[in-house]
Amino acid sequence: MRIVIATCSVDYTGRLTAHLPLARRMLMVKADGSVLVHADGGSYKPLNWMSPPCTLTVGEPDVADEGLGVASVWTVQSAKTDDRLVVRLHEVVHDSEHELGLDPGLVKDGVEAHLQRLLAEQIHVLGNGHTLVRREFPTAIGPVDILARGPHGRSVAVEIKRRGDIDGVEQLTRYLELLNRDPLLAPVDGVFAAQEIKPQARVLATDRGIRCVVLDYDALRGVDDPDSRLF
Repeated sequence: MRIVIATCSVDYTGRLTAHLPLARRMLMVKADGSVLVHADGGSYKPLNWMSPPCTLTVGEPDVADEGLGVASVWTVQSAKTDDRLVVRLHEVVHDSEHELGLDPGLVKDGVEAHLQRLLAEQIHVLGNGHTLVRREFPTAIGPVDILARGPHGRSVAVEIKRRGDIDGVEQLTRYLELLNRDPLLAPVDGVFAAQEIKPQARVLATDRGIRCVVLDYDALRGVDDPDSRLF
């Protein structure tokens, strides 16, 4: 992982257009190729980012940028779309690289672990004709919660969350990009399953061709009482 702290401006073009004016920020370049722009605030979410597969190119500023004090220009180009992230660095105050090694993946909390087990036992919740291949299917970037087979024989990767937000969709997207490179598995469909899926996450998942499934924890456990429902 490379970490750079610099005074910079950031422009994103493609499916949307966004601009971050000049300020000091942290730039993170991960081993999977992703590039993230962070501020000292806003919790854990980056201000902007580019997900892999993408290519980072470091170039010299043009005459106009040089006149504004730009020292170098990072251009991050998506390999699948016309999306582009351009970072204009004025002053670099820190630049370091660190080898983190292989991450064992996220350890699920009790509810997520139970949801995974229950859904694996009741894989028909995804739809008629689905069959379980394996729980915790291993990949180079961490285990996929469930790998299943759809009614038409296509592989299905399932990411399970208690509360489904954008980060979960991004996580599943990375798994799908990797799994679809395997000729023995491709094509691989994605299912984002959670007890609650936030509207922004649902929009992003739909845009990426990922199906959303809302899980009823009590129904999966067999303790749901239809007589106690108002509707």
